[in-house]
Amino acid sequence: SRCSKKLLLFLLSVFVIWQVLISGLIAFGERYFPTTKEYLYTEKQVVNSSWLWSRANFDGIHYLDIARKGYGIYQQSFFPLYPKLIEALTPIFHGQNLVASLFISAISLFFALLFFYKLIRLDCQKSVAKRAIIYLLIFPTAFYFTAVYTESLFLMLVLASFYFARTKHWWLVGIFGFLATSTRLPGIFLFPALIVEWWQQGFTSRQQPAAREKLFTLIPLLFIPLGLIGYMSYLAINFRDPILFLHIQPYFGAGKTATKLVLLYQVFWRYLKMLVTCQKFTSTYFVVILEFLTGVAFLFLTIFAYLRRWFSYVTFMALAYITPTLTGTFSSLPRYALALFPGFILFAIWAEKYKWVRILYPLIATPLLILSLLFFTRGFWLA
Repeated sequence: SRCSKKLLLFLLSVFVIWQVLISGLIAFGERYFPTTKEYLYTEKQVVNSSWLWSRANFDGIHYLDIARKGYGIYQQSFFPLYPKLIEALTPIFHGQNLVASLFISAISLFFALLFFYKLIRLDCQKSVAKRAIIYLLIFPTAFYFTAVYTESLFLMLVLASFYFARTKHWWLVGIFGFLATSTRLPGIFLFPALIVEWWQQGFTSRQQPAAREKLFTLIPLLFIPLGLIGYMSYLAINFRDPILFLHIQPYFGAGKTATKLVLLYQVFWRYLKMLVTCQKFTSTYFVVILEFLTGVAFLFLTIFAYLRRWFSYVTFMALAYITPTLTGTFSSLPRYALALFPGFILFAIWAEKYKWVRILYPLIATPLLILSLLFFTRGFWLA
């Protein structure tokens, strides 16, 4: 239809322009930005194009390594679906596993944007959906969508799960939910969130389904935890520790603890002390600022999403927000926030009403995105 063609043209235009801008910034950084080599991805025997290497820094090194050789020491925190997809597609790209991984990320991002648009349109007008997509792509850590990371794949699976739940395609919900829990640990939060959605639909539907029919639609949701359960079984059999992905977190540094829970107010207090006591601007101080701002912003966004009675969205958002903070830090929260999609919907809704939001959000987000991208691609740890 004409409407579908316009939508695809909009998504393709945004997708291509964004990819070109990201590539241009990476090229700029390689030429003019300082570099630290500790976490840069390199190849002794050059298989992949060197101009793509910076997209595989940090965690990307591990994903490609797992895809090639299987799990090595301290790599069990990386869930299996993404490296398995890389391994499966590498022969198609003549052994270039980096190209295969970036292809997965790119395709996943495009479909994530499509599902995001369609999900928003169930409740809001077109302008809100389009603006939310733009706001997602200019978020300071959005460049992870085009890196060897699970961000775009995971977001696509989360959005697809919610979209098919909202449109009552429950077996598709089970499939996409299962894939999400095979990709990232926060995928398990889809299980309670979509049960809330299932429960709400039973009470808000004008045509109340029979009890047997209603219970039958619940069955596909039971597939969602199987991705996590399957990975835990693999870890138990091969490494004798079903939650090894949690136990090895302290080995990645960043101030995380796996032995005790730290409450949210304690994390905020820790960051306030760091912000006050730091005497000079460094890449580490920049990360602290970014983590603190993300922590504050998404705490309030979660509260406002609750006030709008988006109960299934809030269930996922709140659990995905609070869980990583229990380790005592907002470390990586700026990246994890990319999956907290209700926040970007709220920003778009507010921007429709208030001019100051339309000005302030891009004014803050865009420079932070540019600086974050330059830091990450030149080997400075970000998230």
